[in-house]
Amino acid sequence: MSDTPHLLIPFAASPSDGCQQALQDLALPHLDWLLARLPPPATDPGDETDFIPPHERALARHLGLPATSRQAPWAAWHQRQTGVTGADGDGGTAWAFVTPCEWRVTTEHVTVGDPAALRLDEAASRALLDIVAPWFAEDGIVLAYEQPTRWLARGAVFEGLATASLDRVIQRDVRAWMPDALQARLLHRLQSEMQMLLYTHAFNDARAAQGLGPVNSFWVHGTGSLPPAAPGAATAAPPPEMPTALRDAALAEDWRTWRAAWQALDSGPVARLADRVAAGGAARLTLCGERSALTWQTGPRGFVQRIQSLFRPQRMKDYGTLL
Repeated sequence: MSDTPHLLIPFAASPSDGCQQALQDLALPHLDWLLARLPPPATDPGDETDFIPPHERALARHLGLPATSRQAPWAAWHQRQTGVTGADGDGGTAWAFVTPCEWRVTTEHVTVGDPAALRLDEAASRALLDIVAPWFAEDGIVLAYEQPTRWLARGAVFEGLATASLDRVIQRDVRAWMPDALQARLLHRLQSEMQMLLYTHAFNDARAAQGLGPVNSFWVHGTGSLPPAAPGAATAAPPPEMPTALRDAALAEDWRTWRAAWQALDSGPVARLADRVAAGGAARLTLCGERSALTWQTGPRGFVQRIQSLFRPQRMKDYGTLL
């Protein structure tokens, strides 16, 4: 387990035109100072269509969690950390996160709204869980409350099932991110049943009376299982510092707020990391975009690396197109 401080920044850049424009005159002096002095980065290349975004892959590697571009068993990992077993389970099968959400259907798009915008509290989430849990149970899926916008689910259907991260679908057309139609046919049917059940349900009538949006579907993510833990196995590494302000602004495509969030990061966590490096301390920095991730780590630089540093990008705006 490494004690090296790790700053992992999701949505440090995006290929969208708005983001690329915002990067051009974005002043990040502490970050640029770091990039000019750290050894060349390790690259985790990917694609915008990967189900698992770069920041989740980077976090998984940090924690020693098996993850690919198609699957990251976050729910199984979370279950192992917390010991939650569900209604009658023993934790021995595959797990998933189920997030209640609103699907906005038009003739051209089926868009997933941000679950945070639903303003579900624990009482409402548990009430909704009681409504839908019997339907899931009929298909061998046991649900357990975990937080207002995330439930734990246990069932054989999640074994080996590739599902897209929630960060891939928020405010986007869900049809591009649906799991395999054959392997997930049970879940597709459940989603259709939940839309019919909740469309005219008293639960949503009560929400409408309060001026709240409807909950009419769900998103499954973080699917899969983990190998059995060895007796006496070491605990996972502590999580890195992982600010979410850039993520929140990027998912809303609010690039003015995104710029302000970057400047706050630069004067806060990035500046602290730069101070540590300046003092000779160890540090690790990972910048993640929608396609790839770049990781810098302190270490001795040989003559070749010093020469290479003269010819590689040394400012954030130059790395923006790589992420």
